[in-house]
Amino acid sequence: MSSIKQNIEQVINQILATEQKCGRVSGSVQLLAVSKTKPIEALEAAIEAGQTEFGENYVQEGVEKVQHFNEHDTATKLKWHFIGPIQSNKTKPVAEYFDWVHSVDRLKIAQRLNDQRPAHMPPLQVLIQVNTSGEASKSGTTDEQVLELAAAIETMPNIELRGLMSIPANVSTYDEQLAAFSHLAALQEQLKEQYPQIDTLSMGMSGDMDAAITAGSTMVRIGTAIFGARDYNKTNK
Repeated sequence: MSSIKQNIEQVINQILATEQKCGRVSGSVQLLAVSKTKPIEALEAAIEAGQTEFGENYVQEGVEKVQHFNEHDTATKLKWHFIGPIQSNKTKPVAEYFDWVHSVDRLKIAQRLNDQRPAHMPPLQVLIQVNTSGEASKSGTTDEQVLELAAAIETMPNIELRGLMSIPANVSTYDEQLAAFSHLAALQEQLKEQYPQIDTLSMGMSGDMDAAITAGSTMVRIGTAIFGARDYNKTNK
């Protein structure tokens, strides 16, 4: 697991270099370590390297990790982000255990997260997932639905809208990546005109984070470049 520390350092250096290259303020892009399917030992190595923000895609697996670190590592202030598709029958544990949700894509999910967020916890920070590529296989709203969903979320006291997230099409060139990310960034700017608290643009993964940062991402979701290839045979949904 010792290489995880080196990997995190390399990713952070890449983020900093890209920020500098495109004129972004140093430190304006946050690293979210995507730890789905990875064992507790891998997360411990990342925590030892200074990483405190983790993203999980599967509800049961994510909740088990949150519970483990709540019990065994109370001194470290970890933040847990749910970044996968949400089924309506899985909203309760997400509302109870996570700090952020990146994948709100319809009113029913937003309402259930709001209603099921425990009263003693701070508001759940949420992002609207946008299907910028229009692919039927991907979750997310259309551009036209974003404003309507944002207006509904604004009325809910137990969740707070912080911005947008997307998983664009897997394209081969930097220019194509940049175009897709720039589209979401423009949509975010439109949304900020009505909701000034919005400050988070979650886009960019191991293979396309340079283009995402150049387009304006404030949070990149990095898994493989930190933890290596995933073993989906161990996935626990």
